[in-house]
Order: sequence, then structure tokens, then C-alpha cells
Amino acid sequence: MAKVYYEKDGDLKHLEGKTVAVIGYGSQGHAHALNLRDSGLKVIVGLPASSQSRAKAQAQGLEVFDPAEAARRGDLIALLVPDPPMAQLYKEAIEPNLAPGKTLLFAHGFNIHYKFITPPKTVDVIMIAPKCPGHRLRELFTEGIGVPSLLAVEQDASGQAEQRGLAYGKALGSLKAGVIGTTFKEETETDLFGEQVDLCGGVSAMITAAFETLVQAGYQPEIAYFECLHELKLIVDLIYQGGIKYMRYSVSDTAEYGDYTRGPRVIDAHVRENMKKILEEIQNGKFAHEWMEENAQGRKKFMAMRAEASSHLIEKVGSELRKMMPWIQTAKEEVTAAQAQAKR
Repeated sequence: MAKVYYEKDGDLKHLEGKTVAVIGYGSQGHAHALNLRDSGLKVIVGLPASSQSRAKAQAQGLEVFDPAEAARRGDLIALLVPDPPMAQLYKEAIEPNLAPGKTLLFAHGFNIHYKFITPPKTVDVIMIAPKCPGHRLRELFTEGIGVPSLLAVEQDASGQAEQRGLAYGKALGSLKAGVIGTTFKEETETDLFGEQVDLCGGVSAMITAAFETLVQAGYQPEIAYFECLHELKLIVDLIYQGGIKYMRYSVSDTAEYGDYTRGPRVIDAHVRENMKKILEEIQNGKFAHEWMEENAQGRKKFMAMRAEASSHLIEKVGSELRKMMPWIQTAKEEVTAAQAQAKR
């Protein structure tokens, strides 16, 4: 069983008198910086001069420097930028400023596990990975509630890496909920697998295939949308609340019987074999190198796939149907090209 740490296991004294340099101010970066600051730690932010987030961070009372200067000033450097540009940023701005005794912190193990970044042996390398988006991490912190995180130590040069990680997790608010011990390898590989096979890739492909099956059989796209996409939230909420068992308890016996007898026909042995192949590509680094190469080549395939998916009939039908449901935040559904690009 996994080891779980709570409030009693972390002590902020391990970061007292130290400067935490948060590199990046996106979804995770802004939440980390503000939570740490509000927990009493000294926090600075590292952003390039061209970043639109500089004004936002400064307006929230944080000192902002360019990444290299922030890394030079920081005792603990939290690299909270997207995976693709992180290695280059590290090489140009962070690595030259890594004095012995400093700590490098990540919220995802991708670049360390696949060795796109190889820190010197003289620094601690740790990970605190909150299991929620940054805005939710911040919201719950302000409410006095923490969200679970994962803790991993890849390199313990100081002999205090775990204690520093737990202090960071406490300042983030996560020790209130619990921090689970893991490794960079386990976090990276399971995270990618979940995204590709289940949470994003598997679910979106299944929804789209089910929608297309009904429409091609002559059913109205609007009805197909409700049955194959809209109602999924009801099911996911039940699973989220009490597991698969609670979902089955909550739906009709007809639905439950269909679950047992037809579900395994959809997710059959062939699908399971594909899942194993995808896991192998994650484990051997094929996916990681493919993704990094795609970014190096200008993301042409990625952007083409994004455009094709955005123009699918299910998106057009959904956009119209959601206008019938004012309780849904429709403002968030119309993602412009600029907004999509900005999330990088």
C-alpha cells in the first residue's frame, strides 16, 4: 500500500528563510505561488519579459524576475511550465544558476523521467504533483481545504529532500488532504497512460464513435448528443462520488444489466491489447520522444488534428444544444485559436 503523509508529517521550518522561485504563472504556477506566499514563505516568480502574466503576478503582490534571475535568487526552484518548452528553458536559464544545495521541484515527472533534463548531482530533485487543476487548488486553499498531491524524491543531495517536499506540500495545503508517496517513473507513466487510454483519449474516442454510430444509423444528431455525451456527466459524477459500485446502484437495473453484459464487448480483449501497447510506448519513451519531436517541428500535425476535431459534427451540435441549458457556463466552450495557443 502507498505511504500517505498528513499535516503532522510536514514542517515549514525546512523552508524557513529560503526563497522559493516559481518559474511559470499558468494554471499550476499561479496557484503554487499564491498558496506558498499565503502560507508565509518567501516567493518570487520567474517569467520572461514578453510574458503577459507578469502584470498579473505583480498585481497580486509578487516580485517578478526573468527566469534566470529568479533561479539565481531561489533556494527552491519550482519548474511549473508546460512539458515541451521546459528542457530548453532549463538549459538556458535554470541550469547555469543551480548552485549546490538548491532544490529543483516539479509538478510532473515527464522531463526528469525521460531525461530531457538531467540535473547535477549536487541538488535535490523532488516532485509535488497536485491531483487537480491549478484554479481548483487555489480555490480550495482559500476555503481552508487541501487537495491530495503526490510526492516523489528523485535525488537527495542534501539529505533533506523529503522534508523539503513535505514542507512544500504543507504550504500548498495538500497535507490537509493527504500526500501520497510515489516515484517520478510511476507518476509519469501512470499519468500519461490515464490521459491516453481513459481520461482523454479513450473517453473522447468512445463518445465520438458512439455518436457517429447513432447518426450513421439514421438517428437525429441532437438525440445522439444527449445520449452519448451530455449524460456522461451524470454517470461520471456518480462514479466520482462513490465509485463504480455506487453508479451501478444509482442507475436502473436495465442500465446495470447492459453494463455487465455489453460493456465487456466494447472494451474487449483487442482493446486491452491496444492498452498494453500504449503502455509499452509510454514505458520505453516512444510517446515522449514523438511528442517532443512534434513540438520541435512546429506542432503542424497537432494543430491539424485539433482543427479537425473542433469542426466535428458533435461539436457543432453540442454548441447549439448547450444554448438550451443556461446553467452550463457557455462562455468557456468557445475556445478561440488565441486561447488554445495561450494554454501552452
